[in-house]
Amino acid sequence: MSRITESTMPFLDGETWYRITEPDHPVAGALPLVVLHGGPGMAHDYLRNLEAFADETGRTVVHSDQFGCGRSSHRPDAPADSWQPQLFVDEYRALVAHLGLGDHHVLGQSWGGMLGSEIAVRRPGGIASLSICNSPASMQLWVDGAAELRAQLPAEVQDALTRHETAGTTDDPEYLAATQVFYERHVCRVVPMPADFVASEEQMEAEPTVYHTMNGPNEFHVIGSLRDWSVIDRLDQVDVPTLVVAGEHDEATPATWQPFVERIAGARQHVFPGASHCTHLEQPEEFRRVIGAFLAEHDAQPPV
Repeated sequence: MSRITESTMPFLDGETWYRITEPDHPVAGALPLVVLHGGPGMAHDYLRNLEAFADETGRTVVHSDQFGCGRSSHRPDAPADSWQPQLFVDEYRALVAHLGLGDHHVLGQSWGGMLGSEIAVRRPGGIASLSICNSPASMQLWVDGAAELRAQLPAEVQDALTRHETAGTTDDPEYLAATQVFYERHVCRVVPMPADFVASEEQMEAEPTVYHTMNGPNEFHVIGSLRDWSVIDRLDQVDVPTLVVAGEHDEATPATWQPFVERIAGARQHVFPGASHCTHLEQPEEFRRVIGAFLAEHDAQPPV
């Protein structure tokens, strides 16, 4: 069995919580994996099953809760303009330095993949590979993709969504029920939702500052500070091996992630048939097989 350590590091005027999973049988050359969760503000819980990489590939796995959510410091009264991608780039750099990781892999899911690209375009050094999972290269592409998927929902569901968004009543039970229809098609096709996903969702709903400020009330009604975000024109600056993955029914439609493949030199893509946005929860073994093979390709060469 792997060994798990939980602790915090100082960050800004608070602290960042992290969880380290170490394998009982480390594999020579297997570099640590840093996992970046989504949201923004969804905490790490729904990605916890990726700790299985420790025993399966003999590498250390690092999860954390980004500042403002989960077990890290919350700042519900912080100015809205303080919640910007650079904040989380700085947090990642601080965590890597705090843990003394050296060379490592980065895997980001959804917003975490957006953040991973923001980190990689800055060329900080030490990144052996980047896995971008279920992520858009711009929020406009994300919104356009969501509109296409919404148009495929039953007419009464579309009507409820539009009516409540227009009225500003996105906390109405009818609206929440309509969003669940979208979620079960395009966010996580496991019904009922896995416990780890529910845990992330519940902590976000209990204190939604980061998610609501940067994104909006849900996955497809984006009215927060990220609404104009794009990394497309900077992707040629990424100089690390990159794998882009998504699900066949993903709310991150092919058009949203294609710029990563087209603009990052040597980037590869993989689509999981039958899966949606939370591929790692829907097809955990196959997800880890595909990602694990990519990580192994770009591990350090063990000493002879």
